[in-house]
Amino acid sequence: MEILGKEAMKTIKRALSGVLALSGLLFAGAALAVNDSPGGPAVNELNFQTPATKIAEELYSLHMFMLIICMVIFLGVFGVMFYSVLIHRKSKGHKASNFHESTTVEIIWTIVPFVIVVLMALPATKAVVAMKDTTNTDLTVKVTGYQWKWGYNYVKGQGEGINFLSTLSTPRSEVNGQTPITDLYLQEVDNPLVVPVDKKIRIITTSNDVVHSWYVPAFGVKQDAIPGFVRDTWFKAEKTGTFRGFCTELCGKEHAYMPVVVEVLSTDDYTAWVDAQKKKMAASADDPNKTYTMWTN
Repeated sequence: MEILGKEAMKTIKRALSGVLALSGLLFAGAALAVNDSPGGPAVNELNFQTPATKIAEELYSLHMFMLIICMVIFLGVFGVMFYSVLIHRKSKGHKASNFHESTTVEIIWTIVPFVIVVLMALPATKAVVAMKDTTNTDLTVKVTGYQWKWGYNYVKGQGEGINFLSTLSTPRSEVNGQTPITDLYLQEVDNPLVVPVDKKIRIITTSNDVVHSWYVPAFGVKQDAIPGFVRDTWFKAEKTGTFRGFCTELCGKEHAYMPVVVEVLSTDDYTAWVDAQKKKMAASADDPNKTYTMWTN
């Protein structure tokens, strides 16, 4: 009895230890809990981000349309299958029909899939064509992927000549788990891309080293940046705010550390930003006529 009592006590201790360990994990999870990222992904988000452009709205509508068609096909096929299995099973005395090369069946399962494909292809083709139309743009920005940062160069339009690098600004202590993570974990940069609202922005992508991919979900924009190639896409933001994305092409050990951040400003605010950037660039530029004096001891 004494041995059984000791074994029971050991079992209880192990159970209590497990409960305490589980409680610790739950408390740790609560401590690491974050809220939605402003302008970026939301906690437990299952669907697309809220659209901020017409293209993104079309993609969202197309996504839901395709989902409904697939759901109807799924319910129809499995509904007929389960109905046949339950109602016409052998235990109820039913016998399998014996038919071969039915012309009616052949016509039905040829025409129905064709109609479904057409219904899905028409809106998809319209959206793809619209995504590739980079004509009549108001501003052109060259986006260059680096390991592991983005380079922005305003090549045409208001702000022409402005260029800078955009790198991750999340503190290293936060990345290494030494401090609690914030709502902008791995989603904040030192220099975001700044564009005006209600203007068509052409994005030209290329890369300096390996393949990267510039992606902003709320804009419906995703374009690979390939070394030695120039590719383009566009967006037209319909509201001001900060919008976040990321590189979607595995590009090396710090692939997760090169987010995309775009700030959409009103026309007046964008003009003020352009003026401030040009003054900043002029102040930091070297004067070719400046005389340098060498001091010696």
